[in-house]
Amino acid sequence: MSYHGVRNWPPAWVWLNGEGNKYPRGETGILTAVSLSQIKPANRCFLYVHHDESFYMGCLLFDDLAFCRHVSQLLRFCRRRSIAEIGGLDLSYTS
Repeated sequence: MSYHGVRNWPPAWVWLNGEGNKYPRGETGILTAVSLSQIKPANRCFLYVHHDESFYMGCLLFDDLAFCRHVSQLLRFCRRRSIAEIGGLDLSYTS
């Protein structure tokens, strides 16, 4: 997945709250929630993860609005799974 030719997975993680910012990188944490942007164009979705007693948010940007909605819906079914496991999902059927 990419946005303007730049890979968008895994997202950069921004600390929200919890024990402290551990500056996680890569496919880390457990997905707790997914939110599609309410601001137009709705070409981004926000991922919320729990990692090491803290909560973080990441953002995925997409060129294609329909694909963004599809990925957001798919990720909602992946709540409570690890980001590493989600990163291994095969989305080749979408191309």
